Amino acid sequence: MQADFRLSRTFTSARLFKENDSSYTRTLVVSDYGLRFPLIFVYRNRIQMSAEQKLSKVELLKAASHQLRGTLGEEIQNDKPEFSDDAATLLKHHGSYLQDDRDTRKAKGTDGKLLGKHYSCMVRTRIPGGRVTAAQFLAELDLCEKLANGTLRITSRQGFQLHGVLKGDLREAIRAINESKLTTLAACGDVNRNVMACPAPYKTKVYEQMQALSQELAEHFKPRTRAYYDLWLKDENGEEVDTTEFKPVEEPIYGVRYLPRKFKMGIALPEDNCVDLYTQDLGLMAIVEDGSIVGYNVLAGGGMGRTPSAEKTFPALAHRIAYAAADQVVAVSEAVVKVQRDFGNREDRKIARLKYLIADWGVPKFRAMVEQYYGKGLPDPHPAEVTGVDDHIGWHEQGDGKLFLGVNIENGRIKDEGTLQIKTGLRVLLRRFGMETRLTALQSVILCNIDPHDKAEINRIMAEHGMKNAEELSLLRRYAIACPAFPTCGLSITEAERALPGIIDDLDQEIARLGMQSDKIAVHMTGCPNGCARPYTPDIGLVGKAVGKYTMFLGGNPEGTRLGFIYKDMLPMEDIVPTLVPLLIAYKTDRKGPESFGDFCTRKGQEALEAYPA
Repeated sequence: MQADFRLSRTFTSARLFKENDSSYTRTLVVSDYGLRFPLIFVYRNRIQMSAEQKLSKVELLKAASHQLRGTLGEEIQNDKPEFSDDAATLLKHHGSYLQDDRDTRKAKGTDGKLLGKHYSCMVRTRIPGGRVTAAQFLAELDLCEKLANGTLRITSRQGFQLHGVLKGDLREAIRAINESKLTTLAACGDVNRNVMACPAPYKTKVYEQMQALSQELAEHFKPRTRAYYDLWLKDENGEEVDTTEFKPVEEPIYGVRYLPRKFKMGIALPEDNCVDLYTQDLGLMAIVEDGSIVGYNVLAGGGMGRTPSAEKTFPALAHRIAYAAADQVVAVSEAVVKVQRDFGNREDRKIARLKYLIADWGVPKFRAMVEQYYGKGLPDPHPAEVTGVDDHIGWHEQGDGKLFLGVNIENGRIKDEGTLQIKTGLRVLLRRFGMETRLTALQSVILCNIDPHDKAEINRIMAEHGMKNAEELSLLRRYAIACPAFPTCGLSITEAERALPGIIDDLDQEIARLGMQSDKIAVHMTGCPNGCARPYTPDIGLVGKAVGKYTMFLGGNPEGTRLGFIYKDMLPMEDIVPTLVPLLIAYKTDRKGPESFGDFCTRKGQEALEAYPA
């Protein structure tokens, strides 16, 4: 089709790019706040439209949802225990997933019939940089007992999760979280999710700059839609909002369809990559000069999810794209997000993450497009690279005369079980001392601003509640994390959180027998290939493949700078430790200098590793 060279006023921006194909003089890309229209080719001052991109069902749903409302307003009010599929999809953008308890799926009633699915919601709190006040932490602990399953979970992205919240209690839970000055908005969904940052509370300009940037980015990329406030909260007068009235607002970053897929950001230092920068869609590596952050290396295209049945999917590490000065980094980040918004795949959600766009285009083309959106060229990345990682567990000096204490929370689950009374112990500490806390990417918690005179009392309270200090924990356990998996996650294929503690127990014994307790070996475990616990980058990754069976990845490292390789597939859970023991023995004998276990496995390769006697 051809038309005169005129633009409708509904087209709010137009960008001109040179086209290599000599049959066209240029290509005009027209976007309306992120709504990507078909390409318009300008030839001899005429416009020719290309075939329109086919959109997935989710894309059509978002576009027609009245900015993420859909039927949520009506469905919150009905008596059904679940949401419709469309409403459940939109619900994610509000910070909640509809789930069912797999432990009860086959339960029977008094009449002998199956009870069916027992629906509930997971509610995730978005916490930039992992910063939580004592009052906010206590409020979440209260909520887990009042409206959830009695436990609170620290996520691998420095957030909180409540599990087992019934649909009828969802509004009360979200309101209570907001009353504590936290939010669930954009904790999930096709938007920028929680912005991670190194949580260490050192009182230096560098650490304060990283935390400040995490807050700034979180606010900058927060969706502007009023749907969240209209559906879940009350107005400024404490009155219920009329959810049938739709007043659209401008979404200058996201547009009418928001992003093609979820988007993740993280900020860290080269010497402490504690948030796994290379696994993020956008990683910002701080470059320090004279005690201050002068800029950031921009890393783009990381992502852990994959679908085994689709060979087109894969885990990926981010690429070094460019350098951005400290006062440019928010604008450059926006350019990266907008490129993904306008060119990410909206037809096939399996390949909609930024990593697939960069794999398709290549880094040079992607960088050129980011520069085009930013408005000028960017310098090459600074030569700095990742050199270390810290879990921040144990006692540390903050630099202002105060102390902080990193407390290991196994797999992030805050609960009371047997002699280990973590939930009660944290309650006592937070009520007694009222300290600020930070959540870590290894699913643990940091207690901040502690007076040195209180150290002995805090150690005593921890011991009374079975909570171990750093010296009582192996490095293996400190660097191990797992996703929730069964029974609540609908994507999980098998166990992770409930299985990993036993595996670590057995592996700990073998490592102690070999005298290797000082070796930092990271184990990450997930119940499916979606990669929530980042299982493709540690020394040992265990990814659920079938019920009770896993794919074992070897060759990554705790620093998160290398992908592992598949060593064994469909490995029964009971064979995990026996499979690793011969390799650990060989590692102790054959390693070179300070070589890590992941380095050793990579150097040897799969064939040589398999040759070691069991």
